[in-house]
Amino acid sequence: MNQTVSISLEASSKNILVNGELSFATVASVLNEVHDIGSPLSVLNIDLLGVTLSDSAGLALLVHWVRMAKTTNKQIFLHHIPEQILEIVSASGLDELLPVA
Repeated sequence: MNQTVSISLEASSKNILVNGELSFATVASVLNEVHDIGSPLSVLNIDLLGVTLSDSAGLALLVHWVRMAKTTNKQIFLHHIPEQILEIVSASGLDELLPVA
């Protein structure tokens, strides 16, 4: 199984695209990339449509990004959150924490 993840800024929409696996094996490698890519943006629109696999580490990464956005006074919206993460969110009672768009 290919355990990679990439983050990029789509120039036309200014959406931050996440592709690949959000798992224990990959999240450390992209921990601060959203901050780096999104620093000139006032609103972070993170599109997770390209995420192929996710686990609780992926959820922890999303929570980190939400907290990072709050500390830098940015709005953040998460689009196409993978079902695997939504199930963990629901089971753990974190429904109101993630700004789902």
